[in-house]
Amino acid sequence: MSAAELTAHPLFPRIDRRLARHLIAIHEQTPRLARLKASHRKWLMTQSLYALTLERTEEDPDSGLSASRLVDIATSIGAVSHNTARAFLQELLSYKFLMEIPNPHDKRLRLLDTTEASRKAMTGWFMGHMSCLDELDNGGRHARCQADIRIFRAAQPRAARRLIENPLWRYPAESINSFLQSELGGMILHEIISRIDDFTPQGGKVIVGPSSVAELAARYFISVTNLRRMFKKAESSGLMGWTVTPEQRVLWLSAAFLDDYFLWQAQKFAALDEAYCWAVQNISGDGHSATERGESDRAEMPQHSQAAR
Repeated sequence: MSAAELTAHPLFPRIDRRLARHLIAIHEQTPRLARLKASHRKWLMTQSLYALTLERTEEDPDSGLSASRLVDIATSIGAVSHNTARAFLQELLSYKFLMEIPNPHDKRLRLLDTTEASRKAMTGWFMGHMSCLDELDNGGRHARCQADIRIFRAAQPRAARRLIENPLWRYPAESINSFLQSELGGMILHEIISRIDDFTPQGGKVIVGPSSVAELAARYFISVTNLRRMFKKAESSGLMGWTVTPEQRVLWLSAAFLDDYFLWQAQKFAALDEAYCWAVQNISGDGHSATERGESDRAEMPQHSQAAR
């Protein structure tokens, strides 16, 4: 399904709410890992490094994820600085979400791989999207991926490439960008979406429900000051606000804010669906996917993704 088809589908807001609740559950199960990818820049790095680990082949022992390769990608796409990328990698190693693997072929090249915890989280993230897409068209993606892990292994790198090269995903609309560029801002947006019962605008507004900055800050261990900063730009632009009564503060979102958010989310769903379909078509009868044979479409990968060490 294309992004345009997704945003036009009457059930899309509901499946995005379902996904939001799924991602909140992953966050609650592995809060430290979720925190390390909860800004848009860290998301880009996380998807890039995971794609590199899946593209490692036995034929090329020097392939896969290395510190220098990730730094090269992160800086070439403008996600973060050289030092920030290296600090991010060190965090993942310290918390045992990445591990070093032996490289007898070239001891100067420091190769890395994911651990069970990070593999479980990424697989859960992917499968959650498959399940939500199935709700739109009964496509059977979730069951098929469960039956054949090669689909995930082939699809994730392709989807990551598509999203990194998609300006609508890589550069979110200004209305939502103050959240997405902030630590855990993405989780705040998921939390807001998860609380909406009715996505039908009333007077141009969609009601979220009783909420407060202090309550959201406490739930996600963010300072109230930082969270207010996320809200400030959208509030000053009339994109969100509170209806205040003596009893409670009710958060609302403008229809324009939701339109921007759903258009952005649709880019991800569309990329994952395209990558899933491509992976299914390219799983070969010899027990290997096209990615595992080194035949994936790499035309849109950032330069130096495998060459730099």
